[in-house]
Amino acid sequence: MPERFTTLASSTFVLPQANIDTDQIIPARFLTTTSQKGLGAAAFYDWRYDAQGDLLPDAPLNTVDTTEHRVLVAGDNFACGSSREHAPWALLDFGFRAVISTSIADIFASNALKNGLLPISVDPETHARLLAEPGGRVIIDLERSELSIGNEPPISFKTEPFARRCLLDGVDTLGWLLERLPAIEDFESRPA
Repeated sequence: MPERFTTLASSTFVLPQANIDTDQIIPARFLTTTSQKGLGAAAFYDWRYDAQGDLLPDAPLNTVDTTEHRVLVAGDNFACGSSREHAPWALLDFGFRAVISTSIADIFASNALKNGLLPISVDPETHARLLAEPGGRVIIDLERSELSIGNEPPISFKTEPFARRCLLDGVDTLGWLLERLPAIEDFESRPA
């Protein structure tokens, strides 16, 4: 079950590269598991480790404190490429709770929402401000569907309504259905 997402106050971590694809987020060789646990270690693996599997000490992703930096600000066209549910799993297990970009691949966004990672698309001006201030503080208010940056007026964003409800309630699609099981069973027991 995903963690409830209502309001998140966090510093940002910036990866300004455009066209970061799902194979960069989680290389295909790590797709052999159906467990979400531990995939954070493989997130951006080829950016974080050398050919022998040793951590690259100067790789920014190896120094980020994801207890403080839970919002990833990425370049345009984030998570393009092949569909893999492991990509949002890896980002969540790494410690990110939201991704902000000017555009986020549709399949990735759908997978992210189903697993508790909030994708937010913003206009180019807002995106440029976020890219220019790595580590800047943001507040994401999912109840109001607003992103606040510093003392600026909040910026509205859109989230698919059912996915938004699931995030706010801290349930996935199955959890949402199970919460309605008594009503479903009551309906099913009625004579035809």
